[in-house]
Amino acid sequence: MNFLQPTPATYRRRCSEPGEALQQGEGTPRSEPGCPPGGPASSLCPGPHFLLPDTNLLLHQIDILEDPVIKNVIVLQTVLQEVRHRSAPVYKRIRDVIQNPEKHFYSFTNEHHRETYIEQNRGESSNDRNDRAIRVAVKWYNEHLKKIEDEEKIQVILLTNDRTNKEKALEEGITAYTCEEYIKSLTANPELVDRLACVSDEGKEIEGGKVIFPEHIPLSKLQQGIKSGIYLQGTYRANRENYLEATVWVHGDAEENKEIIIQGLKHLNRAIHEDVVAVELLAKDEWVAPSSVVLQDDGQNEEDIENEEEKENILKTSVNKDMLRPTGRVVGIIKRNWRPYCGMLSKSQIKEARRHLFTPADRRIPRIRIETRQADTLEGQRIIVAIDGWPRNSRYPNGHFVKNLGSAGDKETETEVLLLEHDVPHQAFSQAVLSFLPKMPWSITEEDMKHREDLRHLTVCSVDPPGCTDIDDALHCREIGNGNLEVGVHIADVSHFIRPGNALDEESVKRGTTVYLCEKRIDMVPELLSSNLCSLRSNVDRLAFSCIWEMNQKAEILKTRFTKSIINSKASLTYAEAQMRIDSATMNDDITISLRGLNKLAKILKKKRIDNGALTLASPEVRFHMDSETHDPIDLQTKELKETNSMVEEFMLLANISVAQKIYDEFPEFALLRKHPAPPPSNYDILVKAAKSKNLEIKTDSAKALAESLDKAESPTFPYLNTLLRILTTRCMMQAVYFCSGMDNDFHHYGLASPIYTHFTSPIRRYADIIVHRLLAVAIGADSTYPELTDKHKLAEMCKNLNYRHKMAQYAQRASVAFHTQLFFKTKGVVNEDAYILFVRKNAIVVLIPKYGLEGTVFFEEKDKPTPKLEYNSEVPSLTVEDTTFHVFDKVKVNIMLDDSNIQHQKMRMVLVEPKVRPKILRTMLSFSNVKKSSCGKMEI
Repeated sequence: MNFLQPTPATYRRRCSEPGEALQQGEGTPRSEPGCPPGGPASSLCPGPHFLLPDTNLLLHQIDILEDPVIKNVIVLQTVLQEVRHRSAPVYKRIRDVIQNPEKHFYSFTNEHHRETYIEQNRGESSNDRNDRAIRVAVKWYNEHLKKIEDEEKIQVILLTNDRTNKEKALEEGITAYTCEEYIKSLTANPELVDRLACVSDEGKEIEGGKVIFPEHIPLSKLQQGIKSGIYLQGTYRANRENYLEATVWVHGDAEENKEIIIQGLKHLNRAIHEDVVAVELLAKDEWVAPSSVVLQDDGQNEEDIENEEEKENILKTSVNKDMLRPTGRVVGIIKRNWRPYCGMLSKSQIKEARRHLFTPADRRIPRIRIETRQADTLEGQRIIVAIDGWPRNSRYPNGHFVKNLGSAGDKETETEVLLLEHDVPHQAFSQAVLSFLPKMPWSITEEDMKHREDLRHLTVCSVDPPGCTDIDDALHCREIGNGNLEVGVHIADVSHFIRPGNALDEESVKRGTTVYLCEKRIDMVPELLSSNLCSLRSNVDRLAFSCIWEMNQKAEILKTRFTKSIINSKASLTYAEAQMRIDSATMNDDITISLRGLNKLAKILKKKRIDNGALTLASPEVRFHMDSETHDPIDLQTKELKETNSMVEEFMLLANISVAQKIYDEFPEFALLRKHPAPPPSNYDILVKAAKSKNLEIKTDSAKALAESLDKAESPTFPYLNTLLRILTTRCMMQAVYFCSGMDNDFHHYGLASPIYTHFTSPIRRYADIIVHRLLAVAIGADSTYPELTDKHKLAEMCKNLNYRHKMAQYAQRASVAFHTQLFFKTKGVVNEDAYILFVRKNAIVVLIPKYGLEGTVFFEEKDKPTPKLEYNSEVPSLTVEDTTFHVFDKVKVNIMLDDSNIQHQKMRMVLVEPKVRPKILRTMLSFSNVKKSSCGKMEI
């Protein structure tokens, strides 16, 4: 961002010359001679004018300032510095606006200009000093602009929602308005009023509303309480299945009370998913067990608190003392982590009402009360809403309308929603980023060959899913003179093209990972790299980073070396094509011989891993077959894994382990590694109980014991049982995460039973691999280091972002499968399928449909209908409905159909066909958000 210290003479000279103007981001506003370009017509200030917002206004009304209607705005250095300190997301947004030439936003370094810089007076607070600095800058600008010889007077108007600041400005002769006053004066743009945020942090109180929630304790007292141990600080995680329950993950190293349960509206106390909160532990006799009830907030009446209290009573049932967990209540908010939310408007039934409820797509977010005059237009649309505050006497938070995304159910709109909801950066790559790409036509030069081996003579090939264009890895295997084998894993040398610190590198680390949706791919790097220059396509020369082993016939590693290389892949094969070559009795070419050698070694490597205690888990992944014209799904099948899938996986794992050891040996303080923590014993409770109900024993004291007991858990009459147990085991696992070796002592990867691990093999789609490539290149003397690469604190921060991006990418992929499943069933009518029970709840069962890789919740309660007699047994676990008992892993049969009668929440409706429950047939309502690819399976290692 450029800042200038302008002088009146400079401005006068520049603006008097036709066609010339100061540049965007400079100190004085760019304009045609004497007049701001194309601003909105205001009834309060009809003449040409610039707006100058104070800090709080910019923080709270950023949605208004981003609107295309709002132009000609001056942002002071004082304001930018405060915003940067108080909200990194808003700071980034205002920077992006300033850099948009169509918006005519300008920044001015008033703190470095002699006529606008002021000292802080004795006894004056920093906030009052900054307010005064803003008023001084407004006055100076108005005086400054008077010196321009022009027919029309140009005004600079202060926008502030601070009553005191506005009063002082008016006393000093400055024109000042609140944001609401100014926006309402834009008579040609009445829709902007909907985007006004409530100015109070707590939001507007509802007139005459009954107090529902306890008051939040002020931040200063919270911090004292946390320091003294009265309160605990942690991240609030709302429960997707029960809106009256949440958990708080306590920050810090304390093992005791790491996870605290919060139950009931008053105890949740207006916290929102991902907020950082302060919690007070309840007395032990008030501790509760995690709820097994599925409760969704489907009411329209925001004042119906009695109904909430009835639902809370459902949670309070007697349980075994061993199941009780530390329980608390939210006493205050340390940091709000609100974001814009996608969802739909639930239009009020009251005629001509302006207050309506917005229902977010994410069930963990409460409904939001907004005021809008566009309810008729917005009904049936996917919209974005921001939260402004949550008063004590309101059942729901207050918010404001931000943007209309398009019609609900439209494929492009729904894809945009899932990308926004999962915070996936998906905008087109900027010109600044693209400017760092190689110029075409590109070829390998003498300079590129420095520190690089020529391996183009080797019979290298790649094996990938069908349609793959971003080919990260290729392999070779050949016999060498001493009877041993040379095996190579060759990985795209992405770090050759993406140099540290440039715009391309910064964009790649921000994205963190490529996101694969059913119909499209959101690349981490521009397509020229992902699908062309970095992709190890066949019959073209490509730059690679190679890990080469010498092995004996028992797959024992005798030597390992790493080198930058140039390769020429001899074939780009699918898993099926590679399998066909291996199995063929007639094919004996070099590629096929190489594949057979790799496959033979891979089987030995896999057996060794499993013998060491590596886990083999299950995942009912699905693949859609798309119509070539409409791109709608026409078939849905569970993915079939072949030997070649395992073959490639084994060598990728081996390369990752070998590289992890090398970079850790070389850089013990700042190696980027990946670990998979061992689950706490309580995670296995559901698995052990479920197995016990089928007379099977699962041992969980070590990964090896778990793997062995899973191998033994077979039933001749129920062959799918072992797969179900492995699916359930995956649910017990912790998330694998990236970390910096200098900031952690526990390196172990539980799932792989490996003492050390990293990611090296997919740099086209994972930024972590690029960092690992850079570390390895320095370790072998093929590249030079740079300061950030050897700063463990910066690496730790990067790992935190990469872990977040990977988690969000997984969620986005599942949401994409869910939406395309809905499209698939749209034309299918009624489908009858087998399902298996994965979990039982107090009022529901969760079933898995293997054919479609889907799971959903079957509720045994229907609104406005009598509830059947329900008996829940947490020890077995089982649920008895009337006289029918359901156990985990029981097989049931369901009819599936799409119910799109309610556009607000299209649902998959399932009717339980077998076993029949008397006295009535029970229906399953699966909301769009609950119909998902089973998340039980795919756990990225």
